[in-house]
Amino acid sequence: MGEDRQVPGAETRIAVIGIIVEKMDSVGAVNEILHQYSTYIIGRMGLPYREKQVNIISVVLDAPVDIISAVSGKLGRLPGVSSKALYSRQTG
Repeated sequence: MGEDRQVPGAETRIAVIGIIVEKMDSVGAVNEILHQYSTYIIGRMGLPYREKQVNIISVVLDAPVDIISAVSGKLGRLPGVSSKALYSRQTG
């Protein structure tokens, strides 16, 4: 499954993953992936846009680049889900 612990000494980046869920059957899988990586998640905000029948979710992480990429990639492979990561320039 997903990595769920910080790696001591690993360089991390702050990133926001934007997620648009157009197929409501995928909501449970989205939440499961986010739960798998919850150790890295600083916060999240979800907005249901009922008029368009989509959910928009923003997730902020502090994690190694490969973890951020894995989360975004797993989400984007779900049916009816789009995701994109935006990275800070700062490393830590």
